[in-house]
Amino acid sequence: MTEPYREGIIVKPYERLNLEQVKWLDEASVKILEDPGIWCHNERAAKLFKGHGAKVWEEQEASSACWRVTLPRGLVREAVSKAPSRFVLGARRPENRLLLDAEAPRVYFGSGSEANVWIDVQMEEFVSTNDSQVKIRVPRFRELRGDSALLCRAARLCERLEHLDFFIRPLNIQDPDVTSDNHDVNKFFASLNNITKHVQAGLTELERLKDVVHMAEIIAGGAKALRENPIISFIACVFKSPLQIVDETAEKVFAIVESGLPLVISSSPQGGSSAPIEEAGIVAQINAEILAGITLTELIKAGAPVLYGSVPVRARLDDLHDLYGCPEFNQYNIDCVQLARFYKIPCYSTAGVGDAKVPGMQATFEKLFTHLYMAMSGAQYIHYAFGLLDRTNSFCPVQAVLDNEQIGKIKHCLREPKVDPSTAADMVQIVKKVMASSHRLFARHARKAMHAGEISSPYRFEAKELEDDVIENALDYMSQLERESAQHLDQATVDRIFNEIPGLLPGLRQVAE
Repeated sequence: MTEPYREGIIVKPYERLNLEQVKWLDEASVKILEDPGIWCHNERAAKLFKGHGAKVWEEQEASSACWRVTLPRGLVREAVSKAPSRFVLGARRPENRLLLDAEAPRVYFGSGSEANVWIDVQMEEFVSTNDSQVKIRVPRFRELRGDSALLCRAARLCERLEHLDFFIRPLNIQDPDVTSDNHDVNKFFASLNNITKHVQAGLTELERLKDVVHMAEIIAGGAKALRENPIISFIACVFKSPLQIVDETAEKVFAIVESGLPLVISSSPQGGSSAPIEEAGIVAQINAEILAGITLTELIKAGAPVLYGSVPVRARLDDLHDLYGCPEFNQYNIDCVQLARFYKIPCYSTAGVGDAKVPGMQATFEKLFTHLYMAMSGAQYIHYAFGLLDRTNSFCPVQAVLDNEQIGKIKHCLREPKVDPSTAADMVQIVKKVMASSHRLFARHARKAMHAGEISSPYRFEAKELEDDVIENALDYMSQLERESAQHLDQATVDRIFNEIPGLLPGLRQVAE
C-alpha cells in the first residue's frame, strides 16, 4: 500500500495458546456448527445456507419463525477462506486511514459503546472542618443524558487525542427530536462532521442505510471514491448468544455487505450465562458464532471485507452483570485474537472497560489490566478503549484523556526494539567517548534520542505538589484541547448533505471556519 495510513504499533504477539490448542478450539467450534448447529430466525439467511449445502429444517418456536441450520465444515472452511485478510478502513484525512492486515499485528485503539450517560467533571473547593485554613480541591461528578451536542463534543475531543485511531460513537443521542427513524443519520453526521478519523457504528434502522451511505458518498466524493476510501463501516451483532441468528440484524448484514462497505461480525456471549464460563467453552462458542456470521457474509458476497468481532465477557456471579476487569476477560479475548489470526481475518477486540463508576485508582487498574494485555496480543482493532466507566454505561471525557495518556505509554512500551549491529557499535563508541571524559555522564548523548522521539516523557498529569490532583491536571488539558478549532466539513458539503439527507437536526449544522 502506497497511500498514507496511521502507523499504529506493531507488536510481537503474546499468545496464551500453542498451535495445537488453537486447532482444538477450532475443531470444537466446527463440531458445534455441525451439531447442534445454529438457530436462524431469518428466512433469507436460512435459504442461503441451504442453497450452499447446509442442512436446514424449520423449528417450532412460540414467538417467531425459526430454522435449525447445521453447517458442514467444508462450507465453513471455504467461505471463511474467501474473507480478505488485508483491507483498508478509510478516513476524511488520508493520513488517518487504517491498514488492517491479519498477518501483521499492527494494533489500533478506538472508542465505542454508545453509552447513555455523559460523566461531567468539575473541580470544587472544600474547607477542612478541623482547620479552616486548610482548603482542598476535589473532582465532583455529574451525570448528563447523552445527546447529539455531547456526541459532537466527544468526536471533537477524540480528534485531538493522538493515540485514538478510530471513532465508534461512545455516546447515545437521546434528543427529544431524535427517533428510531432519524437516529442513524444524526449519529453518523455528528461523528463525521467533527472528526477526520475512521467512523464506525451499528445501524438502528435498515431503511436508513441508503441515507447513511449517500451521506458518506457526498463526503468521500462519490460512490466509487467511498468504496476506495470507506470512511465509514458498520457493526452487526448478528448472533444472540447462544447460537441464535437475529432476524432483523441478519437483514442488515445482507444490505451492508451488498453495499460494499466493511462490516464487523460481532458476538458478545457472557461466560456463566449465555455461554460456558470455562475458557475453552466460551471461546469455542463465540468462535462458532463468529465463523457462522462470516460464512453468511461471504455467501452473500465472496470477498466482502469483514472483521472477526470478538467481545466475550464474564458474568459477575452475584448479579450476572458483565465483569470486564478480571483475568478471565483477558484470557477469553487473547484466545479469540489467536483464532482470528489462525483464520487470517483482522480482529476487532476489546479493552479499557471496567466496573469503576468514576475516574480514579479502580478505573486505572481495570483499564491498564486490559489495555496492556490486548495490545500485547496483537489485535488489529481494539474498541471500547477510551472514556468508558460503569462497564459500558457511561462515557467520561476526562477519563478518555487519561486513557489516551495510558495508551500512549503502552504503545511506547511495546515498540519494536532498535537493536542491530550498527546501533550496538555506535553505543560502544559512545561508552568509550564518555569514559574518556572527565565527567563520565551520558546526558549530552541523550539529546539525539530525545529529538528522535525514542525517549518517553514523564506522565503528563503527574502530581508535582502535595495538593496537585491528577484528575484536575487532566481536566485542564482537556479544556486546552477543546479550545482548538473543530475539524468540520466545508460549507458546500454540509449544505448538500442537509439538502439531500432527510431527518438531520438543524442544530448539527456546523461548518468549517
